[in-house]
Amino acid sequence: MTGRAEHETRAPGRLDSLLTGITTEAISAAGGFAGGVYLRSGTPGLLRLAVLSGLPGPLFRPWWRLHVDRRFPVADAFRLGVQVVLPDATETMRRYPQFAAGLPFQFGSLYVPVVGKSTTYGVLTILRPSASDATEVLPDRDRMAQLAEDLGQALWKLEEDGGPDVAWDGEPLCVRPPATHPPAGRIGRFTWDPASDVVTADSRLHALLGVAPGRSTDTPQALAEAVAAADSHQILTALRETAAGRPPPLPLPVHASDGSLRLLELWNPEDPPVSTEPRAVRGLVLDPDIGSAADGAADLLPQGVFCLDRLGLIVYANEQAARLLGRPRTRLLGRPLGEEAPWLERSAYEDHLREALLSLEPVHFHVVRPLRYGEDPPPEPHGGGDWLAVSVYPGADILTCTVVPANRMADPAPGPAPSPEGPEGPAAGVTSMAPLYRPIVLAIALTEAVTARQVSAVVMQELLPAFGGGRLAIYLLQDRHLYLAWETGFPQGFLARFEGVGLDARLPGVETLTTGRPMFFESMQQLAAAYPGVPLDATEGSRAFLPLIASGRPVGSCILGFDRPRGFSTEERTVLTALAGLIAHAMEKAQRYDTEAALARGLQQALLPRRLSAHPQLETVGRYLPGTQGMDVGGDWYDVVESGDGLALVIGDVQGHGVQAAATMGQLRSAVRAFALGDRPPDEVMSGTNHLLIDLDPGLFASCCYIRLDPLTGVARVARAGHLPPIIRYPDGRTHVLDIPGGVVLGVDPQAHYPVTDLQLDPGAILALYTDGLVERPGVDIDEGITALRVALARAGSPAGRPGGRSLAGVADRLTARARHVANRPDDIALLLATRRSKPGRPR
Repeated sequence: MTGRAEHETRAPGRLDSLLTGITTEAISAAGGFAGGVYLRSGTPGLLRLAVLSGLPGPLFRPWWRLHVDRRFPVADAFRLGVQVVLPDATETMRRYPQFAAGLPFQFGSLYVPVVGKSTTYGVLTILRPSASDATEVLPDRDRMAQLAEDLGQALWKLEEDGGPDVAWDGEPLCVRPPATHPPAGRIGRFTWDPASDVVTADSRLHALLGVAPGRSTDTPQALAEAVAAADSHQILTALRETAAGRPPPLPLPVHASDGSLRLLELWNPEDPPVSTEPRAVRGLVLDPDIGSAADGAADLLPQGVFCLDRLGLIVYANEQAARLLGRPRTRLLGRPLGEEAPWLERSAYEDHLREALLSLEPVHFHVVRPLRYGEDPPPEPHGGGDWLAVSVYPGADILTCTVVPANRMADPAPGPAPSPEGPEGPAAGVTSMAPLYRPIVLAIALTEAVTARQVSAVVMQELLPAFGGGRLAIYLLQDRHLYLAWETGFPQGFLARFEGVGLDARLPGVETLTTGRPMFFESMQQLAAAYPGVPLDATEGSRAFLPLIASGRPVGSCILGFDRPRGFSTEERTVLTALAGLIAHAMEKAQRYDTEAALARGLQQALLPRRLSAHPQLETVGRYLPGTQGMDVGGDWYDVVESGDGLALVIGDVQGHGVQAAATMGQLRSAVRAFALGDRPPDEVMSGTNHLLIDLDPGLFASCCYIRLDPLTGVARVARAGHLPPIIRYPDGRTHVLDIPGGVVLGVDPQAHYPVTDLQLDPGAILALYTDGLVERPGVDIDEGITALRVALARAGSPAGRPGGRSLAGVADRLTARARHVANRPDDIALLLATRRSKPGRPR
């Protein structure tokens, strides 16, 4: 729990005030215990946590930044512009298993997009106790929605007033949540330099004393008057005695002007100097009113008792807790727990602390305190340290912790952490993120990735932030050569020189695969010394080369790059090696998928019509867009077939994706063409195709819409099998969704009946047939998508030949423009448009 604890350490600004104010208000309004605001950043597609209230920031570092396309509630709220309500852990696991695996605790949460005008700036999020059902949370969601709207308008106004674009690229501001009762256990610190007679106080002391920063406490006399005017002489005497190296018995009880008790503790920060000059004095002022835990009797208890606020600062510790934690009380108070007990910063221990903070339920666990932290050697050391039993009892504002010696473990606990100063410890200033990362999170994310690019994207989004990396390269093995499958963060063109290298090349990315051993270089100098002459992309930094081996078969290699020199602890090396195995298995699966997908795409392209049957008085245009998620290819198809003296317009959608869906689509298309060429009535075409699909029994069903149109008269006869209704645009620009009765989907009921409906298509009117991929949106009712398509068709213009008209091909392009620019299409799309000409023309 080390790091910046309060937003006062940043220069105050209008944006900071807006964010912290709204977050504080939202926590109160929604009955939450923590909350925050994510904002867009200067990196496209990356959200950063701008404010975190009620939780220690460093303890939640893996969630400081998120990609907008991750399967996380924050990302969905931002990307889709929808509110996400997760009343409890069960609903969270059902909808967001990847998020729930990272924080598997009992809490509910709310996420509301922050939008100003037409710009989405970020997401307001609140964590709250679990609710019995979603309806209990709805009033809180409505209050949050109003606050998010207010914040969005304020951010938009900031930009409109000439400020820079609202974005966040730094660490989050960590602030205290609104207290459920008057502030308790407040602590402030100060330093007195006797040589200059200047007192320097921190912002918390100013807040405790109720004075403005920089005023009223800059001299010992002013400090004493502000702390306890009636006892100022006693305070000044204690300061002078401490400066002379003779600190009085502490803590020193004094009383504020309102009679409330305050405790003053003083000490000298350094060993006695050779000279007799007065020494610097450090001190803290404590308002000890934090309930029973702060009662003086706690010092007499046999167990250690200490209290944390919700930012992880130690606000109380009795003498036994100080002894067991291995730090003097004067050093513990007002400090982050992780700063004074860094051996608690192990993954298993931090999970317990996160559980207490998020679930608000007591937790109990065992830890090993390394010997070097204790002032008295433990009587029975276990593995280089003594075991402590820790219990954490969360409250609304304070976490009360007890700690006692434990001779035996009651449950499994990890071994002692390696020394930060050891040869394998991280370099100075570099915080290891491996203990905070759960391999199960990556495993769940990889189950949703099916292509090599998707696997690589997951690694970039999950692995790099967890370990603080900035560069990634993934090479895949093909014909005993390595080919680049993904890169990010490397200088443009740098990796091109390694494309297609053979397995006999002496390169770390090759040898990690051929030997099966991961390689870790703490600096580029180490890498250059091990591989003289190898081109380097940076003069500093560190690298990890991981072999991708699945079931004993080589798949490729993964390179992680860090911008600063750093070490790799034993735990980090173990975790990274295990994660490389997960990546290798996902890549192997992706390669099989890519092979099957290529086959399916080829089959589908062969089955889709190369040209549409034409008629002098009828123009038709078709469009097909494959999906970009899952199997990429599906069973959507369209066709225009000669049928007697008219034409048959056909559109269909086979359920599922892949080779089987494409093959079934081809069989259905051939059957419909055969029936149409025989000029069979629409209901017989549907019934015959239905029986064929049932006889084939592929385990799939299909929807279809079949229209037999006479281009000369405009009379159309329509049969529909579970397919979406056609849309017509009249020559005057009006549009209408045709209410056509239909039967069940094909392949389900051999007795199904498909009624036929007659309609009239006038010259200049446009008939639109489409599949669900064009109108479905996640979280949006499909009727809204159909309405949006109808509106788009109305705006698309009349066919060419009319004043201000647009070609039918141009209309089709306009209707599919948005879908073409969507990077992740979950389904494929088919569109077929038809319009009658007012007089014969040359067929297209």
